[in-house]
Amino acid sequence: MSAGTIIILISTYFILLLIISYLTRSDSNSSFFTANKKSPWYLVAFGMIGASLSGVTFISVPGWVEASKFSYLQMVIGYTLGYFIIGSVLLPLYYKMNLTSIYTYLDHRFGSNSYITGASFFLLSRIIGASFRLYLVANVLQLLVFNSIGIPFWITVSITIFLIWIYTFKSGIKTIVWTDTLQTFFMLLAVILCVNELIDLMDINLKEFIPEIIESSKTQVFFFDDYKNSNYFWKQFFSGAFIAIVMTGLDQDMMQKNLTCRSLKDAQKNMFWFTIVLVIVNILFMVLGYLLTEFAILNNIDIHKDNLFPTIANLPEMGKFVSAMFILGLIAAAYSSADSALTSMTTSICIDILKIEKTKSHLHQVIIRKKTHLFLSILLIIVILIFKYAIANESVIAKVFLFAGYTYGPLLGLYSFGLLTKWKIKDRWAIIICIISPFIGYLISEFLLNSIAFDLGFFILIINGIITFSGLFLIRKK
Repeated sequence: MSAGTIIILISTYFILLLIISYLTRSDSNSSFFTANKKSPWYLVAFGMIGASLSGVTFISVPGWVEASKFSYLQMVIGYTLGYFIIGSVLLPLYYKMNLTSIYTYLDHRFGSNSYITGASFFLLSRIIGASFRLYLVANVLQLLVFNSIGIPFWITVSITIFLIWIYTFKSGIKTIVWTDTLQTFFMLLAVILCVNELIDLMDINLKEFIPEIIESSKTQVFFFDDYKNSNYFWKQFFSGAFIAIVMTGLDQDMMQKNLTCRSLKDAQKNMFWFTIVLVIVNILFMVLGYLLTEFAILNNIDIHKDNLFPTIANLPEMGKFVSAMFILGLIAAAYSSADSALTSMTTSICIDILKIEKTKSHLHQVIIRKKTHLFLSILLIIVILIFKYAIANESVIAKVFLFAGYTYGPLLGLYSFGLLTKWKIKDRWAIIICIISPFIGYLISEFLLNSIAFDLGFFILIINGIITFSGLFLIRKK
């Protein structure tokens, strides 16, 4: 596909987003932060699929199948338990307290230091996470398009963030509920079209395909044989449950969408259907990975992991339409997480750090919100450019991204301690406990891996949560 065609595709896509932004425009803080609590639950449920599957997931999950088979499904099964806990425990709490930022709970439960600590850990994770995801996609677009027409990387990134800023700066979450729906549609359409095209190219009989998938040794789901391995079932299952709780239920980005629903009942309905659809979508991604792997073997294509999906999707045999949908799906996956991250970070800073709700003038609140939104947009550009030019080592950047994931452990510990105990804590020490916990968790992970070859994998999240919980127990008020 030519660079000109890809530019036309991207431009058309962003025009659609701008149209949605225009149709949902409103300059009030209520629209920006909560969508006036009028979002249809079914739109929120569908749109959250795109927000939960980033550009990294869009590329990586199909590429994992060759090496890991369908073991990722063990984690997806764990997600269902996590989402049940969110719907039955966390959502009722948030609606009962009528929260705009979910971290306000920490202020009520422990005090201002815990409150600022929780919000700060979320902001750190989101800034690094959103920057990393956009960096990866911007790199792909730079190689596919912009290098050939002489546009430098910093301009590519700046234009990308500027476009996101344009369609989110007025109505925030009100617009994103609708843009997420469009972006989820493009992402799923890309996967479905690729699956369909591969089935045609490989001349697969659909009646025989499902039994083949079930019986193939390449699609093994459950792994109980080696407890040291990162794909051991119970590790994956409980990691999935806690990842769902922390990265959805304790994440302002994901919960802000839920809190735009009209009522608790609608929000719970949204979470129920979101869970079902997410499981189906992840199975679809793994089926795609199986087909890509088989197609590569049949055609002697020596491509693996993250390069598998992009390479095969852009082969001439796949057709121009499938290639076009892949590009749109990739962009949708990346930007659906970036735009909501920008909005949720703006919300957290305004509500948790700047406390603009205590400002009497509504006009002044709106001005502060807009300045914060612009500042965060510029910050995302700076962090992405640091990844590109200052660090310039993808393995190091990946480790930075991985360590940002460690920062969800303290959030898990804080909320667990708040919900499962009645103890108060010495609030001023909370930030020390939360800073130390990820480092202790990292040392434990490295020790186990190097000494007895025990790979904690995603289970490190639970370990960090336990360390934080233990630290909070030590500083409880007696």
